[in-house]
Amino acid sequence: MGDVVEKFDWCEKLGEETFPEGGTRSIRSAAGPLPWLSEDDIRKMELLSSGTVVSKARVPSHGQVLQVGLRQGGASLGSSPSQHESHCQQGLCALIKRPDDWYEVFAFHLDRVLGLNRSLPTVSRSFHSDLLPYRYTSGSARPVVWWAPDIQHLADDDNDQNSFSLTWPQYQALLKAHCSRKGAPTNSSSCLGVHHSEWGRLALFDFLLQVSDRLDRYCCGFEPDPSESCVENLLHIKCRSPKDLVLVHILVRKGDPSRLVFIDNAGRPQHPHDNLNFRLVEGIKEFPERAVSVLQSGCLESMLLRSLYTDREFWESQGGVLGLRPLIHVLQKRGEVLLHHIQDKKLRLSRDP
Repeated sequence: MGDVVEKFDWCEKLGEETFPEGGTRSIRSAAGPLPWLSEDDIRKMELLSSGTVVSKARVPSHGQVLQVGLRQGGASLGSSPSQHESHCQQGLCALIKRPDDWYEVFAFHLDRVLGLNRSLPTVSRSFHSDLLPYRYTSGSARPVVWWAPDIQHLADDDNDQNSFSLTWPQYQALLKAHCSRKGAPTNSSSCLGVHHSEWGRLALFDFLLQVSDRLDRYCCGFEPDPSESCVENLLHIKCRSPKDLVLVHILVRKGDPSRLVFIDNAGRPQHPHDNLNFRLVEGIKEFPERAVSVLQSGCLESMLLRSLYTDREFWESQGGVLGLRPLIHVLQKRGEVLLHHIQDKKLRLSRDP
């Protein structure tokens, strides 16, 4: 990653003049292609940002989310359930989420800039389709997340946001097993098929974003506000019994079950710096070298600004450079804390498997 930073001079201090306003394209670039966004990323982002809505379906047990079929060029499709499902299996569907989940767009670009590449393409978009309920077309822009057709879900409707069940003690034991290393093959029952380095990627990503509703949905690692759902839903009181704590949103794709998929990445952009959740990195003994090198380089702000600029609607809704810099500075401070943690604990850095 360091070579990429040097070659393209991504560390250059940027001003507002670097990012011209306006333009007709929803997905754009101020200085040519960005090496951390693949051609496939750009294609999916363009589909999400400008594809015509051709079908829709509710997502069971997720009333705040709507699944839609999209088609470039505006060709129409029938809206029967079977036709919609066929459309989704072709990779042409997306989830429209709540306006309050806007941080998911930010998270997607952070994932790519750090070289993690585990989040699904996400853009910000306002809708005006007659196929959509009024509340989806009358308000502010919403995050739109590409629907991956081959994510592995449990058959249990109450636990469908996991590819496998995993309690906190099982997770800690899994980390100690160093799955995919000598003596602990990834296909063993205790390893779940997931490569050991994946958990360091997830922990780093979740710590920077302060995403608790994955590794710590009970808010055991920080002092939650009384308004937090983990308090209102009486989850927090379960922290006294680790065996009852389960992980959620632990997902893999059927075609690549050794890698995790990161979903629901809204996190906490305003989480207090003196109340960070260190439980998110508990048991992690190694972190991805490439992501750590970006945090060390001082290039995070420049790289993120260039990346976020590609999403015109998100950029404009967040106030451009002036609006986004404070968000990035919060991430930089968390990154500094994580780097100190890695140094103090003398933790290893791992390269991609």
